[in-house]
Amino acid sequence: MRAGIEIRDAHFPGRAPIDAYGNGGFRFAEMSHRGSILALPSGIYGWDAATFEDIDLTRLEKVVADADEIEVLLVGCGPDLRVLPKALRDTLRTEHGIVTETMATGAAVRTFNVLLAEERAVAAALIAVEEAR
Repeated sequence: MRAGIEIRDAHFPGRAPIDAYGNGGFRFAEMSHRGSILALPSGIYGWDAATFEDIDLTRLEKVVADADEIEVLLVGCGPDLRVLPKALRDTLRTEHGIVTETMATGAAVRTFNVLLAEERAVAAALIAVEEAR
């Protein structure tokens, strides 16, 4: 007897540039994902942060787990530039050695792709947006 549909956490096990964003999701590695993502050295993961206000240390636990391989975390804040709370920035930098750079999601995607191509120790936390800019 066949089992029902198995739903798993979204995960692509590798590094890949982001080919497109918008319409509430992202395209990468000949796949698409609806919703926000974390692009980390260990892979690209679906991320449950839907708005900038959702970003906290708990939602960044996969980032912290990969901290030894990350120098810069690009945070795509959605359609507009925002600033992470100082306490979160300080914790990531002092306790985990990760510098954060916040920008609109589109700018974060473009910057991530450039730094990835340069083989830099970069990761990205990207809030999905409806319209690409």
